[in-house]
Amino acid sequence: MSYSFSVKAATKAAAKEAFAAKFDEAVVAHQPIHSRDRAAVLANANTTIDLLADDDSKDVMVSANGYVSWSSGLTGDDAAFTSAAIACSAGHANRE
Repeated sequence: MSYSFSVKAATKAAAKEAFAAKFDEAVVAHQPIHSRDRAAVLANANTTIDLLADDDSKDVMVSANGYVSWSSGLTGDDAAFTSAAIACSAGHANRE
């Protein structure tokens, strides 16, 4: 199951909070299997966000996409992942 989304916030801390909330609301709520890779996705996003310089004049834009695959017929905690991908980008964006 795959996902793709973006968030924009005024600070790096706010971007981290917005990202976690959006992942839970837009991904885990509709694809519960992603509760299994949530910690890895958030760690990736937080580390990527932390790479940015602080800039109080710009917003922080974060985009993510990824997927997990597993053996057919198994779900939830019984699903053995056969592949996974986690991608994230972050950058400064003009404040509107």
